[in-house]
Amino acid sequence: MQDDESIIIRQVSADDAEEIASIYAEHVRSGTASFDTVPRSAVETEQKIAEITSKGWPFLVAARGAEVVGYAYVTQFRDRAAYSFACEDSIYVRSDQAGNGVGSMLMRALIVASTDCGFRQMMAVIGGGEPASVALHAKMGFEHAARMRSVGRKFGRWLDTVYMQLELGEGDRTPPGKEPH
Repeated sequence: MQDDESIIIRQVSADDAEEIASIYAEHVRSGTASFDTVPRSAVETEQKIAEITSKGWPFLVAARGAEVVGYAYVTQFRDRAAYSFACEDSIYVRSDQAGNGVGSMLMRALIVASTDCGFRQMMAVIGGGEPASVALHAKMGFEHAARMRSVGRKFGRWLDTVYMQLELGEGDRTPPGKEPH
């Protein structure tokens, strides 16, 4: 059931961990976007929130009133220093909110926040080549970068991973002025 309250995008708080863990668990148990097979606990989710926000990277939630209906964050694409200007996005929307524009609202805000943070490239690593995720990223301007065939196995079948990429801000046209947060 959907009420009349508007969706707002805001910075995550530790108090959101339980609802975020619940949304993620739903995707782990029923989908292939995540190759996790065991959902994170609320405590593990709170630790992940703290780790990401302590680095100054964006971690956003979509909320309808006090209820979290989706979330998105970025982490550095790989942990080596040379990757410090490339990030990887993660975005999950509660299943009863799919198709309501929540994902688009989160992605738009995440792209702006990631650019402001100093990242120059955003990568989407889409487990299972999930069609809805591929479509959302394409709608936001991401381009297909690669497909890795049969790199995961979940629900008794082999799964591909699709890589998509979006240039942020000046991209590679200019040297960076500072390291990202």
